[in-house]
Amino acid sequence: MAGSPSSKWDARYLGPVPHDLSYYSKCMLGGALACGVTHAGITPLDVAKCNMQVNPKKYTGLGVGLRTLVAEEGANGIWKGFGPTFVGYSLQGMFKYGLYEIFKDYYMNLAGEELTEKYKPAIWLAGSASAEIFADIALCPLEMTKVKIQTSQNGTFPTGFGAALAEMRRTKVETRFPFGSLVPLWSRQIPYTMAKFFFFEKIVQLFYTHVLTEPKDSYAKTTQLGVTFASGYLAGVVCAIVSHPADSLVSLLGKAENKGKSVGTIANEVGFASLATKGLGTRVIMIGTLTGFQWWIYDSFKSVMGLGTTGGK
Repeated sequence: MAGSPSSKWDARYLGPVPHDLSYYSKCMLGGALACGVTHAGITPLDVAKCNMQVNPKKYTGLGVGLRTLVAEEGANGIWKGFGPTFVGYSLQGMFKYGLYEIFKDYYMNLAGEELTEKYKPAIWLAGSASAEIFADIALCPLEMTKVKIQTSQNGTFPTGFGAALAEMRRTKVETRFPFGSLVPLWSRQIPYTMAKFFFFEKIVQLFYTHVLTEPKDSYAKTTQLGVTFASGYLAGVVCAIVSHPADSLVSLLGKAENKGKSVGTIANEVGFASLATKGLGTRVIMIGTLTGFQWWIYDSFKSVMGLGTTGGK
């Protein structure tokens, strides 16, 4: 472990390297790579999932949804929204992971050594929630554009990134661009991120306490990254279930028939059961895989940079 330059306990000096500006900057870059690459890579699943949420009678399942989109719009139909997805989630990942590291250290130092050890799960939750507030502000305009591209009937809305952004700005009174979906996005993403980071940290901790009981640094990087992926995947399954009702609302806000309706009105019309279950199976597969690979990419990048992997005893 890196030693603190003073005798006072400091969370920034507990890891293998000091948590300085260079460390946080590298974490931000790792987060951008982790989220941007993974979200963009599963765009077809996201397109199918969004359409299942807004038109469940037509898009009755993942396979049916993908086949219908390809039949009606060609192969490009399942890649709609790739541009705003990549840019939006790169920005979100940058703040989600980078600010999490900053807030976690900040809250640990506020609490002090004894309370940090006693209430570490609460610090994970507070740090991840704080980071996600800022991450969603960066994501919101691009998420709104992505959803509009993916859920609009073929030919009724531009699918090109630049043209779609221009159209969202032109119709901002109707679409409430750029931050009209920020509250439902927060309601989806903050619980999701709290679950994502809490359960990841907890599962990693359990691995190194009950399964791999030697000091973490004694294991090969491949083993540590295997723990990272498994913990991330399991955390992602929980995340998908926790955040799915709000995710459905975000998708429904982009539906033409719901223009001008409040979130509460849409929720009452659709019903909680539908919000919680429509497209859930697809989202569990999508988010489990997504979260597993996000953590794996993030920790792989940290390892390459000499920062060590996330979590432990």
